[in-house]
Amino acid sequence: MNSERTAPYGTWPSPVTGIDVAQGEALLEWVGFCGEEVWWTEARPAENGRNALVRRGPDGAPQDVLPPGWDVRSRVIEYGGRPWSPLSGRAEDGIVFASWQDQRLHRWVPGTDPVPLSPPGPWPGALRYCDFSVRDGEVWCLRETVADAEATDVRRHLVAVPLDGSAAEDEGAVRVLAATHHFMTGPRIEPGGHRVAWLGWDHPAMPWHGTELMLAQVEADGGLTEPTCIAGGPDEAVTQIEWAREPGALYAVTDPDGWWNVHQVLPHDEARNLLPCAEEFGEALWRIGARWCLPLDDGRLAVVHGTSSRRLGILAPDGKLADLESPYGEWQSAATDGRRVAAVVSGPRNRRTVVVADPGTGEITVVREPRRAHDEYATKPYRTTYQTLEGIEVAAHIYPPHHPGYRGPDEELPPYIVFVHGGPTNRSHMVMNQEITFFTSRGFGVADVQYGGSTGLGREYRERLRGQWGVVDVEDCAVVARGLIRDRIADPRRIAIRGGSAGGWTAAASLVAEPDLYRAAGIYFPVLDLVDWREGGTHDFESQYLDSLAGPWPEARGLYHDRSPVNHPEDFRAPFVLFQGLDDNVCPPAQARTLIENIEKTSSVPCGYLTFEGEGHGFRRAETIAACLDAELALYRRTFAPYCGLMIG
Repeated sequence: MNSERTAPYGTWPSPVTGIDVAQGEALLEWVGFCGEEVWWTEARPAENGRNALVRRGPDGAPQDVLPPGWDVRSRVIEYGGRPWSPLSGRAEDGIVFASWQDQRLHRWVPGTDPVPLSPPGPWPGALRYCDFSVRDGEVWCLRETVADAEATDVRRHLVAVPLDGSAAEDEGAVRVLAATHHFMTGPRIEPGGHRVAWLGWDHPAMPWHGTELMLAQVEADGGLTEPTCIAGGPDEAVTQIEWAREPGALYAVTDPDGWWNVHQVLPHDEARNLLPCAEEFGEALWRIGARWCLPLDDGRLAVVHGTSSRRLGILAPDGKLADLESPYGEWQSAATDGRRVAAVVSGPRNRRTVVVADPGTGEITVVREPRRAHDEYATKPYRTTYQTLEGIEVAAHIYPPHHPGYRGPDEELPPYIVFVHGGPTNRSHMVMNQEITFFTSRGFGVADVQYGGSTGLGREYRERLRGQWGVVDVEDCAVVARGLIRDRIADPRRIAIRGGSAGGWTAAASLVAEPDLYRAAGIYFPVLDLVDWREGGTHDFESQYLDSLAGPWPEARGLYHDRSPVNHPEDFRAPFVLFQGLDDNVCPPAQARTLIENIEKTSSVPCGYLTFEGEGHGFRRAETIAACLDAELALYRRTFAPYCGLMIG
């Protein structure tokens, strides 16, 4: 017998709460090996978003590595960078890490308390460190010097910090190695220590536009020779570099042919693409020190690759690629000890977890079990595409409504929420996602759109957004929404849109541009005013991002003004709720306040505005996440209530 009850879509009761979402989707990242063990960082929403450094305990449960209270997180470029590293292949030698509270570099040895290695800045967070390597009793890394709390006046250097602690109170003991560009990654030291390489780029370029691969010799006193550029350029984005295990070859993930493929860079020779193909072997460099290509001891490379998903493969020197069989559609934050590969994995039927893979046997071992809660309520997603008027395929991940105990009326179409990822030069993953389950288990469908400008589909697709932010992203989301309506998958009277950061911009711009399509919106920490953002309203890393997204400054000032949702309050017709962290240095709260004030003056559209003390760009506290989801759900239910149970003719 069928035990399902019939109820209008969007009204189903669900046990998946906002607190479940916050606790069930722990952010796992920055995986690494410490001796034989795999360690990783894990965000703790119940502890105000603290990033704990974690390993697998004797009972199989996650166990904190450091003494209580330490938060392992770097603020470099505000989005962070690799915040910890082992000092050697022996766990007993300990680690170095960046502490969130003061951003100082610390050393920790098992059985002791962490001790600072770098000097304090004039204010907490003035000196920031990430992406570490160790050479001759020093930590070589990227240092960011920030002159103001808004992170608009910034300088960066490659530096060497003594491991003996002599620089903890003496800034002069920190050696400056190089400062070739305004932005740099940390140094990659050749095995044997004779050469060092890094990536650099300058405003107005972003690291997915063009970067330069720099190489220098290490002199006898530990200084560097004059660096030379050996790859990259204004139209080639090298996104990762890594030395082979044996001295000589340098590997670069770069895109001279339009795709981030793996190249071998040899001295006095052109870079050689090891496997030319229309796939990405890297991602946009939003986090300093991110890795997707890992040299193994046997001369092969472990690579994370794909287009709309990411698999783990082993790339042989002759260019042959063999993927490891696994149920996971996404491999992230990969690391190796030369023999094994550890990573954060997930998939359509798998929550985020940490695993170790043996390339020799193909065996995959779970290191960190996911928190399982209400998995039976998770829907089964699928990929699809819809065509623009120009014939361009826009990809989307579709998550239909699903509840093990409820179904919708036979002739009723469900409401759909268009999810817009942030970035915008980024992508979202088709995986089991508790935030999506929060909605689908209540009878809402979700369409997660990979709009033009998204990564994973090559440079040409990525650059569809050049000069067209607020146009192409808005149009692509509408193409998918209208495709779902045309195919009788979604109710045209119950379409909402939501997004955070750049996704919040697209959601707000979509309410202005498509007033007859969207009936409600959830807008999280958005960009709303391009003029304010460009004139110093955001942090250094993205301060000239708009030159490529909208147009050159100040020539395009008029366009910046016209596209900004904050300047069109009279065009908002659909109700929305806006969520803003008051400590946000990326999308300043002033823009959100201005939009709300302008709408209250010129429009009768209901709009909610929730602010959160202590939250920055991207919410980390459990109570914040839960409050936002509850408010967003209430908005959709209230707005869609008149159409619940009504059929589409």
